[in-house]
Amino acid sequence: MTVEEAYIDQVLSKMPASTPRRAQIALELRGHIAERVAAGHAVRDVLAQLGDPMTLAESYLTSVPLVSAPFLRRAAAKLVDIGALAAVACLWFWMAWRIFGPNGVWVLPALARVFAPALVFAVPILVLLIPGYFVAAEYLTGRTLGKWLLGLTVVQESGARITLGQSFIRQLALIGQIFVIDVLFAFFSEKKQRAFEIISKTRVVRAPHAAAARL
Repeated sequence: MTVEEAYIDQVLSKMPASTPRRAQIALELRGHIAERVAAGHAVRDVLAQLGDPMTLAESYLTSVPLVSAPFLRRAAAKLVDIGALAAVACLWFWMAWRIFGPNGVWVLPALARVFAPALVFAVPILVLLIPGYFVAAEYLTGRTLGKWLLGLTVVQESGARITLGQSFIRQLALIGQIFVIDVLFAFFSEKKQRAFEIISKTRVVRAPHAAAARL
């Protein structure tokens, strides 16, 4: 990969996956870099003039309207996520019991006695894994399943893609079991942000393509 292509990839990586015109932005940057190089400028000098990839990405994102997600839509997305996680958990327990339970495929009594307590300990493990799902999904894609279905995305206040640290901070209320208090802030904050969204400087907005369709 060339230096200029690596730079363009860095710029695009700072933008949410749902950002419109990503391909067009890449073409514009390639054209601008090629034009300056043809004029006799060194590639590294051109990239230095373009500046930090994050700053350049944010300059493109200023043209994308950020429309705060309605509370009911956010609540619906959360219910979808919780329902999906509950379904996966139930399926896992059912399959495990069918295989390892007293009447399962592995009918060894000793193994059944070991597995019964394991089911109990699996519950708190799942409770810890649930925030992990939200952290990973929002960091990697900007969306959970529920947000994707409801046309929502998580971004920084500038519209840029969130970092791993921001994604983790967003879920501290869920980890600390103070989610209700956290949510109450959304009713009073200007951008409908939860308390830990304000702290992490992130927002939940309508996906750009969905927002544009309503303008």
